[in-house]
Amino acid sequence: MILHSYWRSGAAYRTRIALNLKGLEYERRDVDLRTRAHKTPEYLAINPQGMVPALEVEGAVLTQSVAILEWLEEAYPDPALLPTALLDRARVRAMAALIGSDIHPLNNLRVLGAVRGLGADQAGVDAWAGGWIAAGFDALEQMVARDGAGWSFGANPTMVDCYLIPQLYSARRFNVDLSPWPRLLAVEQAAETHPAFIAAHPDKQPDAD
Repeated sequence: MILHSYWRSGAAYRTRIALNLKGLEYERRDVDLRTRAHKTPEYLAINPQGMVPALEVEGAVLTQSVAILEWLEEAYPDPALLPTALLDRARVRAMAALIGSDIHPLNNLRVLGAVRGLGADQAGVDAWAGGWIAAGFDALEQMVARDGAGWSFGANPTMVDCYLIPQLYSARRFNVDLSPWPRLLAVEQAAETHPAFIAAHPDKQPDAD
């Protein structure tokens, strides 16, 4: 497996967590978004959308982290990132989508560039990103209160946690006060002692600076 990644990308971060939780070895290829390495002809030949992550596996290229995580779960079902019961699986997917669809896309590099293009300074960018993060975290805090038992859903890491931990990391970059969400912070504390999450952290990546 070859993972095309950028150290601070939330989508790449969640993919690294999932790969680590599955105990899979992979080769990392760093794609520096700051130098627009994702827009070179060479990288666009790998991923025409020009985004990270991209996972080369079995002669194919998988893009979009949600598709990669779902493929990993199907191809390597043990340890599981989804519960056994169908309704529980749907609830875990919904919690992950809350982050992956409703929070993260609104504070990624492309959208923030557009916000700056409309005249926002850094404080304005932080307010934009922070507003969407807070709205999503308010709902997620209630979901974790209902279903969490040490992790976001149940007593073991699931797909939700692959999404949550990178989003908490991102929230701090936008100076979001995380104190209103103690249950989410408790999950983060559990992740801080788990080898799969430790190894996936942006600061542990070779291209981090």
